[in-house]
Amino acid sequence: MSQTVDFVVAIPARYAASRLPGKPLRLLGGTPLVLRVAERALQAGAREVWVATDDARIAEALQGLPAVRVAMTATSHASGTDRLAECAAQAGWSDDTLVVNLQGDEPFAPAEGIRTVAEALVYSGAEMATLATPVEDAASLFDPNVVKVVRKENLDALYFSRAPIPWHRDAFAQSRDTLSGPHWLRHIGIYAYRAGFLRRFAALPPGGLEQLESLEQLRALEAGHRISVALTPAAFPPGIDTPEDLERAEAWLAAQG
Repeated sequence: MSQTVDFVVAIPARYAASRLPGKPLRLLGGTPLVLRVAERALQAGAREVWVATDDARIAEALQGLPAVRVAMTATSHASGTDRLAECAAQAGWSDDTLVVNLQGDEPFAPAEGIRTVAEALVYSGAEMATLATPVEDAASLFDPNVVKVVRKENLDALYFSRAPIPWHRDAFAQSRDTLSGPHWLRHIGIYAYRAGFLRRFAALPPGGLEQLESLEQLRALEAGHRISVALTPAAFPPGIDTPEDLERAEAWLAAQG
């Protein structure tokens, strides 16, 4: 990472996750998920690491990491972005502070990936930055829980969708069981932005496309803001959203020895 890129990491951690209640405190290898995510942020070299939560039990779970600060935020926030905007106010970050939004369900987030999204924001000049990785199989491409992204030539996001975009008309007319070429990117839900833009973004009304796709990043695109999309330099396994995801993560961790 360039020595000129100075950043903080903020981790939204809501207790009442709909598909996996109490998700931040679910154990993975005997350690709460939120603790594993915070450790990854520290390994990436962030100047500050904050967890923005709405539950004292999550704050208590982080007491073993004194380098991590906790922002107790409102339970009424509709999104992680709203929660981080309140965290930014509590932390007193200036508008120029570079904030990496690392989701609280990413226990395997690579340090290189966290640094890369911060660098992408700086070097692209965009208002936001995020990461992507090639889609590896047809099942993932057609899975609506796997978000896809299409980039412009300048690497800015053109569109995010739960649909399989771009649609390979000729190839898919023959078969949808295999992929023909490196045309597809899986979006990785990590973001970087300046604290000033974070505040403005959180204040924007939800957009129509955002509500259709249930993808908050579309709010920024609809409002005319740039989102730079860099490829992750290291494997960035999907986050944990369901009990099945947690079981797979547990098996993967056990296989690592």
